[in-house]
Amino acid sequence: MRKIIPILLLVIGLLIIVRGLMPPRYSGDYDIAGFAELPVQTGGRVMPLDSVAINTLKIISQKSAVRTDDRKIPAIEWLLMVAFSPQKADKLPVFRIDNAEVLGMLGIKQEKEKYFSYNMLLEQRDAIGEQANNVNPEAQLRSVFERQLVKLAIAMNQYERLKISFHAGGEISQLQSIYDRWVQVIEPGREAFDKREKGEAYNEAAFQIFATFTSQFIRLSQTAELGIAPPLSEESKAIDDWANVGEALLDSISTKQINPVVQGYLDLAVAYQNDDPTAFNQSLENLHEIFAGKAPTGRVAFEEFFNNFAPFYQASILYVLIFIIVAVSWLGWTKELQQAAFYLLLLAFVIHTFGLCARMYIQGRPPVTNLYSSAIFIGWGAVLLGIILERVFRGGVGAFTASIVGFITLVIAYNLAKTGDTLEMMRAVLDSNFWLATHVVIITIGYSSVFLAGALATYYIIKRPLGGIDNETKRALYRMVYGITCFSLLFSFVGTMLGGIWADQSWGRFWGWDPKENGALIIVLWCALMLHARWCGWSKERGFMALAVGGNMVTAWSWFGTNLLGVGLHSYGFTDSGFFWMVLFWLTQAIIIGLAYLPERRHDSKTVTLQTDPT
Repeated sequence: MRKIIPILLLVIGLLIIVRGLMPPRYSGDYDIAGFAELPVQTGGRVMPLDSVAINTLKIISQKSAVRTDDRKIPAIEWLLMVAFSPQKADKLPVFRIDNAEVLGMLGIKQEKEKYFSYNMLLEQRDAIGEQANNVNPEAQLRSVFERQLVKLAIAMNQYERLKISFHAGGEISQLQSIYDRWVQVIEPGREAFDKREKGEAYNEAAFQIFATFTSQFIRLSQTAELGIAPPLSEESKAIDDWANVGEALLDSISTKQINPVVQGYLDLAVAYQNDDPTAFNQSLENLHEIFAGKAPTGRVAFEEFFNNFAPFYQASILYVLIFIIVAVSWLGWTKELQQAAFYLLLLAFVIHTFGLCARMYIQGRPPVTNLYSSAIFIGWGAVLLGIILERVFRGGVGAFTASIVGFITLVIAYNLAKTGDTLEMMRAVLDSNFWLATHVVIITIGYSSVFLAGALATYYIIKRPLGGIDNETKRALYRMVYGITCFSLLFSFVGTMLGGIWADQSWGRFWGWDPKENGALIIVLWCALMLHARWCGWSKERGFMALAVGGNMVTAWSWFGTNLLGVGLHSYGFTDSGFFWMVLFWLTQAIIIGLAYLPERRHDSKTVTLQTDPT
């Protein structure tokens, strides 16, 4: 029975992955999966509508689905309603408001409900926009009320721009006649316009109709959120050449016809309004044929699969399972459960790695490009080191600590994703593939190793006063933390030096005392301090572990905290709530350091020991 346990637990882990690979189920007969794969351009890149739906909904409601009284609506179904049935979408509770002052301003009584529909906010739309425009532009100086108000104004603006991104607006049933009329007036209208410019006699009626249409489409081109139509020219490959619906309608002046993509979206809208899934699916198939060869459809379809599979979510579930299994293993069936935990850690690492590689394929960049991806990569590096430690030292400690760091970093990444597209265009400070593949990756590996050393030291400190750790285990943990600290010093130092070379080539100076540069230097100095304290005998086993936990505080500041300052060339990830979580993290680490100096309870002979793998 005991020998079957690792296999059974591994099967459970595989079933979790298989469940994630299952295609999503949508209600009705509409080909929503095909709609989700339609490519659009926004944020400087081409992405599927599925990503647009998820990213926008996260900005508006902090969630990736809409919950109503009777069901949970996936993001892509919500976008379908926003695009083709806005009267329904306007009734859905998607706008999150937590602040009592904002609710009071809107005349809404504060209750348990935090989500509100567009229709509920519509009367105060002008007041929201006006007050948001008067808020201090410096994000760090805003009050809680002002931050909530600005977020609400941004969310409503993005929602409104999304609604007019697929057609010219108004009654969908009348749009076909409007498009046909536009094509009819182009030639006489353009002729009248040219004669008017030359001072010749012209047809005033034709000119006025032409001017009315063009004015409307110019306004639409300035407000529509998405580029829906790829370049008309086969030679043009630039991302910026994608046209939004307003620009595509203006292009009809030269082509004398409605852009086929604009016509295709109108056909979808009419079919959806008429509740005709057959016509909708046929129009969708025609649209996909139009995009074939004109857009990176393979990469776009893969991104839609990536969204549905959610590899980092699957990995986080496995990390929680590993944590539980290792904790239970210290109570009984030690060998079997720890073996299962190791296998599951390998599986979680494979899924985590797949997620990283998938992002690299979609974005065409190395793994670390923004604050979100750095959290993903730090967790990945810590798990890799944890696997190595678990292979060398037995006892489950490597798997235990790696699962904690992996899970926490994925939770951090999940919350960072609420700010929008995580595969966004590169920040200017990072826009260099060579340095992304060297400096940024190497120094982020240094972050990973410091956090893993801190996690091992935390385990040591918490277990020690409880009497649950014997001398052999303590010595093994001491060796682990010492080895990882040496590794951390090497990578942090090399990464910092490479960053200086990059700065010299990009900005003309090797070092500028930028907050991020200072943070990287502090990590190097802290690791060097730890090693000198050990070599010189200034700190023994307990003190060294306390210093390792202090490394968590130093690294958290260098990685995340410097962005909270909102200054410097590296300030590319400011978040309003970051300060609170940073202070809370420091507080917990300070408490753990204090626990290091509690007297130790004597352990009994039943405590589990780590053993070095004889192989």
